This record gives sequence, C-alpha cells and structure tokens, in this order.
Amino acid sequence: MRFQIPIGPQHPALKEPIGLRITVEGEIIRDADIRLGYNHRGIEKLAEQKTWIQNIYLTERICGICSHSHTTCYVQGVEKLMELQPPKRGLYIRTLVAELERVHSHLLWLGVAGHEAGFDSFFMYTWRDREIVMDILERISGNRVHYGINTIGGVRRDLDELQVKYILDSLEILRKRSEYYKNLGTTEPSFVARLAGVGYLSKEDAIALCAVGPTLRASGVPMDVRKDDPYAVYDEVPFEVCTADTCDVLGRAVVRIKELFQSYNIIEYLLKNLPAGEIAVKAPRRAKPNEVVSRYEAPRGENIHYIKSNGTDKPERLKVRAPTLANYAATIKMLKNGFIADVPLIFAAIDPCICCAERAVAIVDARTGQEKVVPMNILKQISQKISANKERKREAEWPL
Repeated sequence: MRFQIPIGPQHPALKEPIGLRITVEGEIIRDADIRLGYNHRGIEKLAEQKTWIQNIYLTERICGICSHSHTTCYVQGVEKLMELQPPKRGLYIRTLVAELERVHSHLLWLGVAGHEAGFDSFFMYTWRDREIVMDILERISGNRVHYGINTIGGVRRDLDELQVKYILDSLEILRKRSEYYKNLGTTEPSFVARLAGVGYLSKEDAIALCAVGPTLRASGVPMDVRKDDPYAVYDEVPFEVCTADTCDVLGRAVVRIKELFQSYNIIEYLLKNLPAGEIAVKAPRRAKPNEVVSRYEAPRGENIHYIKSNGTDKPERLKVRAPTLANYAATIKMLKNGFIADVPLIFAAIDPCICCAERAVAIVDARTGQEKVVPMNILKQISQKISANKERKREAEWPL
C-alpha cells in the first residue's frame, strides 16, 4: 500500500523552507516531488532599480555561504558589457578569495554530512577548522560572511606581506587536519557504511538531468567551469578536476575532500606568484546596450548570471540560475527507491541553498502566457493580498 508523507516546508531536517512530498511503500520511497516558492525575496526585480555598483552588494546577499560566487559571476559579466580588463593582481586576489570560499563551504558541508549521519564529532572538527578560513577572510576583507572584495574592474582591497604569510601559515594547519579528515571520513566503518549506496545517481542520469558541481563529478563526469570555460586566472593555475565513480553520497563526500587539497594548492600558487601592480581599473557609470551570460564554478556547482544592458546606469534584466536549482531534478532521482530515513542525507548531499534557488518571482499572464513587468509597489500589494486571503482561510477553518 502506498501513501504520501509531507516533509516541510517547516521541518527539523530542513534549515530553509522547501516542501517535499514523498510517496512511500512501507519504508521505500517510490516517488518524490519538490514544491518551491516559500522563500522568494524579489532580488532580480530589485536589481532593475539599482545601479551597476549597487547591485554588487545586492547579489552578494543572494547567499551567505556563496556570497563571493555571486558577486564574481555578476561583476565579470558587467566587465564584459563595459569592455573592461581588470589588472592581473586584482584577478589573482579575486581567485584567491574564491578558493578560500570553496574551502569554507566544503568544510561546512562535511560537518553537515557528519551531523546528518550521526557523526557529530566529525561535525565539530570540521566546523572548528572552518573558523580558520573565516579568520583568513576577515583578515583580508574585514568581514567573515559578505566579504565585499569585488568591484567592477577588479577588487577593493590589496594584500600585504604579513597577510600573505598569515594565509600560508594557516594553510599548513588546514592541510594537516584535512589529511586526518580524509582518513577518518573514508575509513571510519560506521560513517562509510551510512553514506555508501545512498542516493544513487548514475553517470547517464547525472548528465541527462543536468546535475552540476560535486553532485555531477561524484557520478564520474569531470565537468568544471574552471577548466571547461576558464575565468579570472584559472587558465594559469595548475589544478585537477576531482571525480568519484561510486555515484552516491559517499562519492560526493570524497569529491569535496579531494577538492579541499586542490584548493590548498591553488591558494598557495596564487600567493607565491602574486604579480605586482594595480588591483582595479576605473569603470564607467553606464554600459553599452548588450547582453551577456557569465559562468562561475561555485562550491555547489555551476552558477549562471544573465545580464542585459539598455545603455543606462542600471541593468534592464538580471537573471540568476543558482546550482541548487540545477540539482533539484537529480535530487528527485536520488530519492527514488531509497529509504525514508535517507531523505535528510540525500537532500543535504547536494548542499542545498533554498535562498539561492529562489531569488525572485515572475508574474505570468495565464491568458497570453507572457511575463508581465510590474513595479515593486505592485508586487508588495500582491503579497499583502495573498497573505490576507491565507489569514481569512485559516480563520474560517480554525475559528476561535
């Protein structure tokens, strides 16, 4: 006998609001459905009312963990529109912060994976060392979460010799501890047994469902924007694309651990080969009418920003496709034929960020099928009307 279990939008296993409808037969998941739309913030619409510079700070707040990912994807797109070439030193520093953010994100994810698998000691170890990376980022930018390092035409802050030495010294500590995590996370019997075989996604399905990031690479597909379509200075930096062939949650953990060591190597290379010179060039207030697609390999996978200019000091359109949204279809596939108890682990394996995936809402005319452009005050009125209708319905169903 089959029946449906709702998980979310408010649930202890989910840190952000998203709805899962799981069809089960006994303990086995036979079908799954993801319901979105609980977290819209109207960022894409708001971007049309702000200048090119103001939107750097807006896009940085799409996500807390991947804040540099979104600003880099945005500014390198705007730089193409403005035909700017940032100085090499600025690009090196931008890439350095990108890899520090990758280390920070992967350590965070490893801790979450340990927690979801009941291995809380692993969680505490990795989050302790994540603080080392946060301290480095604070030393560079003055901030631990939103670094504010990017600007159009380069970066806002330079590095001195003491900062370079501090980062290299911290890197040695992280390397040694990551070696321990590598051995512990891949050989500890109960942890490995809990991850192995869970959330299976074949190579063929990963490609067909357009999975991205560690989710795709853990199914044996060596696809990485840093190699396939290099940006910043990744075409100058030696590194390997990390993959696994187990196609499960264990493989996704292995890929992220491997990527930690690649990031350490990249950071060391950047610091030891940091060129002299300026860190930014002056940018114009306006961009010529044009459109561009910017790609970036965020810690979770490929991030895409579509930016359209109409010749003014504000974008006509900013469209963001975050990696979490790209991995939703693969998540449905991974959930099928698994156990109910595996749902939090499988869902956590894509490293979901619901805020990233749900940035804005589009109003579509049901009669014509066309998207309607509406000002922010109308969106607020629609939101207030929906809230009032929900409240009236609640009062009718549950009278005091």
